[in-house]
Amino acid sequence: MNPDQPSTWPEIRQWRKAQREALLRARVDAGAEKRKAWSAIIEPQLRQIVAERRAGSIGFYWPFKGEFDPRPLARDLVAAGTTMALPTVVQPKTPLEFRRWTSGIEMEIGVYDIPFPKARNVVQPELLLVPLVGFDAAGYRLGYGGGYYDRTIASYAARPFALAVGFELSRLETIFPQDHDLPMDVIVTEAGLWRRTKG
Repeated sequence: MNPDQPSTWPEIRQWRKAQREALLRARVDAGAEKRKAWSAIIEPQLRQIVAERRAGSIGFYWPFKGEFDPRPLARDLVAAGTTMALPTVVQPKTPLEFRRWTSGIEMEIGVYDIPFPKARNVVQPELLLVPLVGFDAAGYRLGYGGGYYDRTIASYAARPFALAVGFELSRLETIFPQDHDLPMDVIVTEAGLWRRTKG
């Protein structure tokens, strides 16, 4: 290994923190118009994959700090009869709880000031739309540092299909994955998509 690369978990954790800050800054600094153009390429790909999977329940996310906005897709899926759900942090360092969402439902403000449904109508999604801060060629995702999605996916008896969404500027050579990191099934950006090879 390159001696300049992190090798121990404390080093990797610090490296990830620095990468996370730089990638978030780059995403915001790209500007709304660029993100809108990239999103216009991403959305049809997402719609196609979701249609192929035919999931009856889908967990999605409320956009944060310049993320791709999946809400128009979510509204269309609800209209088509799909159960859509948003995550909420029930307790720190525990799996996320997904609560059923429909347009106009009463919401509360949670962690990071992100809204979630007030009514505790819990759903276990068959498919997850997962936000990312960074990602690598092996399909591993760099998130916001809480580990919530990895814990959530690992906690389900039947693993949900993990469909991560981000922009190409978030690509890294590696995130130095650890045992607790779980690869996504598909990662979609404006440059195309990556699919996990089942071993």
